[in-house]
Amino acid sequence: MNVDLTGGAAPPLRDLRHSVRRALSHLHADCVGDAELLVTELISNAYDHGRPPISFRMCELPGSALRIDVEDGDRANLPRLGVSRLGGGRGRGLVLVKELSRRWGCVVTATSKIVWAEMNCRVLSPVRPA
Repeated sequence: MNVDLTGGAAPPLRDLRHSVRRALSHLHADCVGDAELLVTELISNAYDHGRPPISFRMCELPGSALRIDVEDGDRANLPRLGVSRLGGGRGRGLVLVKELSRRWGCVVTATSKIVWAEMNCRVLSPVRPA
């Protein structure tokens, strides 16, 4: 899944969560719910702390893992765990990302930054006929 989010003043989080649910319907419900939370948090952070262009990618990795990438055009404001530029009542989002993912991080490119998270998932067991 690859989605260009440039052009909207607010992230289309409801639509994105629905797309994530549909794309991951073959995975365990707990994994799908955690993936929805990770996508929501990483995209919200890009809108709050980054700048356009913003894009979102999600792909399955070998070994029942999932990777979520959110890229934005702000190379200067890198994510910091537990710290928000927007006030004291914020800053817990990346703590949530850290807890839900097996690994997360940030990569700075020549023109952007990519904040990513990887999580372990369980594929639903196939239903066996009785």
